[in-house]
Amino acid sequence: MRNTRPHVRPPEAGAVVEGEDFARVDWWGTELDGVTFTRCRFEDAGLEELVTRRCVFDSCVLTGVRMGGAAHLGTAFLSCRFDRARLFDVTWDGCKLTGSQFPGAQLRPMTTTDSDWSWTSLRGADLSGLVLAGQRFREADLTDADLRECDLTGADLDRARLQGAKLRGADLRGASTDGVNWRAFDLTGVRLDLVQAVQVARAHGALVGD
Repeated sequence: MRNTRPHVRPPEAGAVVEGEDFARVDWWGTELDGVTFTRCRFEDAGLEELVTRRCVFDSCVLTGVRMGGAAHLGTAFLSCRFDRARLFDVTWDGCKLTGSQFPGAQLRPMTTTDSDWSWTSLRGADLSGLVLAGQRFREADLTDADLRECDLTGADLDRARLQGAKLRGADLRGASTDGVNWRAFDLTGVRLDLVQAVQVARAHGALVGD
């Protein structure tokens, strides 16, 4: 890796760090416990196999970060930028990613359980084939996202923006879809529950009897 900064060491457990520049650091395999980063920069950092536990990244820039194989446990990434980040094979367990943006990021494969993706920008993201069951995507921007063959059962999609999203083969049964414009996308091959089927029919002008 060119121009790396392996001499920049990670903070100790419980540290509070604000406004620091961690661009191009090499923290491969590092474990971070209870660290809070506010408005810090991690451009092009090597964070492969990183493990975080109950950390907070608030308004941080992670453009071009390499985070393959990382595991985040109860960690929050609040209003962060993940432009062109390589996030393949990342585990998000009990995480909050609210308000974060992922333009051009590589997000699959990944494992996400009990995590909150509300108000995130995932425009054009390739999420095809992922298990996203029970996750929160409230008011997330999924415009033009590839959600083909996704398991979204029981997910919270209230007021999510899905215009242009590819949904063929996705399973939406049990998902909360309040405010979703069912007329905005092709539902060919999408699995719906009875309530959703009625919503779709009404959205297309059908008169559904009681």
